[in-house]
Amino acid sequence: MNILLRCALPLAIGLAVPLSAAPAAAPTATMPANYGQLASFFSEWRAFVAPPVQRGVPDYSAAGVARQAAALPTWRARLAAIDQAGWSTAAKNDYRIVAAELNAFDFNLRVLKPWARDPGFYANIAADWSDVPAHEGQTAEPNIDLYAWKWPLKPADDKALTAALAAVPANLAAARTNLAGSMAHDLWAYGSAAFEDQSAALAALGAGTLKLRTLDGPVLADMKGASPALRQAIAAAKTAIDEFAAWVAAEVPKRTGPTGVGKADYNWHAKNVMLSPHDWDAQMTLLQRELDRSLAGLRLEEVRNRKLPPLQPLTDPAAYGRMVAERQAKFSAFFTETGLSTREPYLATAIAAQSVDFAPEGSRNFFSHVTMRDPLPLISHFTHWMDLARLRAAPHASPIRRATPAFNMYADRSEGFATAFEEIAMQAGLYDDLPRGRELVWIMLANRAARGIASLRVQANEIDLATAGQYHAGWTPRGWSDPSSKLVGFEQLLYARQPGYGPSYIIGKIQLDHLMAVASHADDVAGKPFVMRDFFARTMAAGIMPVALIEDEMFAPGIR
Repeated sequence: MNILLRCALPLAIGLAVPLSAAPAAAPTATMPANYGQLASFFSEWRAFVAPPVQRGVPDYSAAGVARQAAALPTWRARLAAIDQAGWSTAAKNDYRIVAAELNAFDFNLRVLKPWARDPGFYANIAADWSDVPAHEGQTAEPNIDLYAWKWPLKPADDKALTAALAAVPANLAAARTNLAGSMAHDLWAYGSAAFEDQSAALAALGAGTLKLRTLDGPVLADMKGASPALRQAIAAAKTAIDEFAAWVAAEVPKRTGPTGVGKADYNWHAKNVMLSPHDWDAQMTLLQRELDRSLAGLRLEEVRNRKLPPLQPLTDPAAYGRMVAERQAKFSAFFTETGLSTREPYLATAIAAQSVDFAPEGSRNFFSHVTMRDPLPLISHFTHWMDLARLRAAPHASPIRRATPAFNMYADRSEGFATAFEEIAMQAGLYDDLPRGRELVWIMLANRAARGIASLRVQANEIDLATAGQYHAGWTPRGWSDPSSKLVGFEQLLYARQPGYGPSYIIGKIQLDHLMAVASHADDVAGKPFVMRDFFARTMAAGIMPVALIEDEMFAPGIR
């Protein structure tokens, strides 16, 4: 996740998805003769699940959504009619991914109803490329990803972006009608912040000063040669966004209902959409265990380091910039040397392209408290960008896994694995010459566990977001997390908007631990040495999908 700023939203309008630059890799297994039925179904399904759009305005009206809901049983019947007899595990997993998408849309229709419950659903302009395969949290289509355009704009792109932004006022006007019945209090109480961020981004865009985060590094949205029509569309969109943010804030006292989906629906979503083996109760147990383990690990680390001076925040921006570059190089070399990643040069390039900005005292959030002491723990989380580089340079052979994951179904794999690599790198020796840095890894793990526990309780409607933020910050060591900060509010709102996202950092981490354990056992049974590079090559080759499906492809049932 884009941790230092937190501005994340979905795919670009008017442009191809940026990750589809390279031809697909050769298939790793022969697909069945009738696999084309599934591939065709998937393509048609993706077209269906997107709402009809007229002049840039999607139809999320009650009538429009009802028409889609009425058609869902037919889609289920069509999918069920595809004969899977004799299919390989890989082919069956593609089928399960598609089935999970149908379940996700069903969940949206019955429970989540983001178009009717969540004002933030309509915050669909993004300045920053999200570090996961799709943006965190669902938003209204068509989405406007400013980072996906080539700046300065060519005349055709100028015209397309003008049309997209010109639709923003009408889209937000329709949103007011669609949201009329929403009572999810905290989605409103925290909902204006995303629109305030969008307004600031558009102001900077109009001024020609907007910096965009991309896979290839920071890019200036250069407005040189921009048409008067585009400048007018930017200004009008900003005005509409400001008015919508003010309306959301004014509506808060009227919206008094619960925000979470409840345990029963959370469990249905975990099982049928996320394809997770862990329900709400199991996730709570696992997250509590990780919180306990991380805090104990931190205190033991402090004892081990008792004779060493504590880490102090850097105060010189130039020295900090040099440290970031050194740590990026150290991380990439270590990952290649130890076999924690494959050797493709684009992986190190992706790490080097990402900035970790200097944060002066008084402006720091939780993550910058960490990075100003040492950016290496956060750089270890940047395996996200290695994933994205891999998707662009070597997209999966499967048309289903090659597509951008929908409904945030990637969370356990993407967020969980990135979190796991922080500790994996530490345990493999990344901090052998930086012993105080190990303390930072434990602190980051404690923060992820605490905020995940809080988010579970929000989904169960046991606490509200304010209380969640207090728990989240209160259990983060050293007082580095502020419950009233923009960061904590953003994170807990995201996890309220998207069930399963908050726990995914820990749940996916634990699932990767399990994959490594099963691989170790399988090699022991076979009398072979465990080779870390081979394990991660196989794991990454499966693509970004629910971890349970990766396990199915990697291991025979008898081993598991």
